[in-house]
Amino acid sequence: QVQLVESGGGLMQPGGSLRLSCAASGIAFSIYAMGWYRQAPGKQRELVAAITSGGSTNYVDSVKGRFTISRDNAKNTVYLQMNSLKPEDTAVYYCNAARRANTIWGQGTQVTVSS
Repeated sequence: QVQLVESGGGLMQPGGSLRLSCAASGIAFSIYAMGWYRQAPGKQRELVAAITSGGSTNYVDSVKGRFTISRDNAKNTVYLQMNSLKPEDTAVYYCNAARRANTIWGQGTQVTVSS
């Protein structure tokens, strides 16, 4: 069964840290580009960070220097380390796997940053 399962979301105070995980199954994980997207209420889904099969990364400007995406191909897992969290980081975070015309989404995990 092909699926992506996110975990690690929750409630955090501003300035805090969270690490999201996305475990993949049913795909040849190492050859997929992986990404983290987020969608806040009333806003469009946006790409937050991505990592290619070769390990190259890119980030949306608003998270550069605060978030780090990484992957462990032995564990079929991609991570998003989020530091210095801000209230505007509040959103549902989705994991995505992409290769050519094939795109897979996870179910999402809620991240809320509030004091």
